[in-house]
Amino acid sequence: MDSTRVTEQPTSFERPQPGVDPADPRGAFLRSPAPTAGTGAALPAQGRSGGEPPAPGAVSGGPAPDAGDVPGSEHSQPGVGPDAEPDTPRPRPAPDGIPVQPADGQDRVDRAPDGKDRRTGQVTRPGRPTPMRRDGDRLRFVGAATRRIARGIDLDEIVMGLCRATVPTFSDAILVYLRDPLPVGDERPTGPLVLRLRRTDRIPAERDTEGGGFMPIAPPEQPSELDSVGEELCTVRPGSALAEVLRGVRPVFTDAPAARAALPELLGEEGAAAVPDGQRAVLAPLRGRRRVIGAALFLRRPERVPFEADDLLVAAQLATHSALGIDKAVLYGREAYIADELQRTMLPETLPHCTGVRLASRYLPAAETARVGGDWYDAIPLPGSRVALVVGDVMGHSMTSAAIMGQLRTTAQTLAGLDLPPQEVLHHLDEQAQRLGVDRMATCLYAVYDPVAHRITIANAGHPPPVLLHLGGRAEVLRVPAGAPIGVGGVDFEAVELEAPAGATLLLYTDGLVESRLRDVWTGIEQLREKLAATAQLTGPDHPPPLEALCDEVLDMLGPGDRDDDIALLAARFDGIAPNDVAYWFLEPEDAAPGRARRLARRQLSRWGMDELSDSVELLVSEVVTNAVRYASRPVTLRLLRTDVLRCEVGDDVPQLPRLRQARATDEGGRGLYLVNRLARRWGATRLSTGKVVWFELNHG
Repeated sequence: MDSTRVTEQPTSFERPQPGVDPADPRGAFLRSPAPTAGTGAALPAQGRSGGEPPAPGAVSGGPAPDAGDVPGSEHSQPGVGPDAEPDTPRPRPAPDGIPVQPADGQDRVDRAPDGKDRRTGQVTRPGRPTPMRRDGDRLRFVGAATRRIARGIDLDEIVMGLCRATVPTFSDAILVYLRDPLPVGDERPTGPLVLRLRRTDRIPAERDTEGGGFMPIAPPEQPSELDSVGEELCTVRPGSALAEVLRGVRPVFTDAPAARAALPELLGEEGAAAVPDGQRAVLAPLRGRRRVIGAALFLRRPERVPFEADDLLVAAQLATHSALGIDKAVLYGREAYIADELQRTMLPETLPHCTGVRLASRYLPAAETARVGGDWYDAIPLPGSRVALVVGDVMGHSMTSAAIMGQLRTTAQTLAGLDLPPQEVLHHLDEQAQRLGVDRMATCLYAVYDPVAHRITIANAGHPPPVLLHLGGRAEVLRVPAGAPIGVGGVDFEAVELEAPAGATLLLYTDGLVESRLRDVWTGIEQLREKLAATAQLTGPDHPPPLEALCDEVLDMLGPGDRDDDIALLAARFDGIAPNDVAYWFLEPEDAAPGRARRLARRQLSRWGMDELSDSVELLVSEVVTNAVRYASRPVTLRLLRTDVLRCEVGDDVPQLPRLRQARATDEGGRGLYLVNRLARRWGATRLSTGKVVWFELNHG
């Protein structure tokens, strides 16, 4: 293997290095076994440029020992002796990285001919652990660590990447503090600077076989001192030693007077006392694009060689990459939050409770990185206990698509309030899309369900057809005119009226459910129909499947490669209103109409066994019918509906809606709606294409 190849250093104790005891927590720390008798001299190691010359007496051309016999064996030569086997593969070099330092009394690599260490002058003994201390190791470690940090996309991933990259390769423990709350972008923070301990990491005590760690190892039933190092919250006082260290931006050794004074403020008095003496701790401020956003504390055990001056550069690189990554993660989190809020407000927060129909819905974004889209659904109560069911899909899944979707949904709600036919609603949506701009294309399906007539009217604008699941388990794709998409302009839309039997379920959906790169839309529709039929068989022919479970089963048909677009799903279970629960009359607009309405209402309530409501219903019906007869020119309609509540509807041909007002003491009228507002459970007025409907509801036992 080419010795110049860069390999990523394993940055966690879970991946022991070749030739190292798995229980050894010291990362890249290599051990050299004692030389055995009869072993030839090794070839000189290929040091970096400017390194020390080989020791005198070294013999070239002799057989090379195994890779594990020479520290830094990634530069040693393969065996060339006469007993070496031909084409023997070269041993894999040890992963690159900065090793955890040995104890103070341990030997160093750079030895003079007399056996003394060139740096310390101490006499070294062969066979002792020797670390690699080259600048290339640091560069390779920084490259691997920054790649690991850069892989994170959110705040927790980046902080975890920093901890896993440094422990145990660079330090024995790390504490990461972040500003609370973290400022977003150019947002100017208010209040004092507060640091919160975000994450700690260290070599686990159960892997520390040598003992004598930088923190005493406690029994399993007691917490370790390391667990108590660092306060959860730290308020940085202006002008304090910690504030000065953070303002300096550059990492510092904690044996410096300013840093040593800052530790009690950051860690507390007990935590500061537990930090090892000497240059075995580095405090690195985390500075984002505009301000300091936290701090990282790197720690080494007391028996290990302290940090060197070059290690401050490594800590600075780690702190810089981590801080910039945290800054970007916060911005990404804010954008994701805005996208989620936008999508949430564009879609219905809850579905309405409509008479004669039960509803369920689902929405899935296209991906985690594309949380907004142009798909929407809606359920809008209409006069006469009807309900409008809408599902649409704006081209694309971006913020622009979501904004257009919100405008079209608002337009559809306004048009539904006018009680326009479905084809007219689509026509006005088409005009609105053209006013919004060029190439504002969307598909939409608009359906109106009447629980009294057990009928549904559907108009389509280029949307996939709905699927109707009958009570017996048969699923059919409804034949509705395809129509042109909204935004084309100059096209007519056609509506069809179909039966909607009680117990049937109508499923409206967007093309993201049935179309993907792996299948076309018609294949997906057929799979959806089969899925609905198979789900209905599980509950039997007399019981329709629960709506919520049905929606979950439908989404389960999506495979790993089927999420190319966002998905909107709306399911409606038709319960209907039985004919014997409906009473309907026409009243001529004359003075006797209120009295006739009271008699008809009392008689019908007696048939239903609801005599306890007769007095209240008579009073309210009389007031509403009196207001209708006063201005109407055509017969007034009166309808009573018995469901979970008693609903009364009075219709006339006058489009002006009544308004609740406070009558003065001298007024002879104006108190009718006041009585309705006080006695009714709910009431309202809706404008129709032929006039208006005033309705109220009363609870019954």
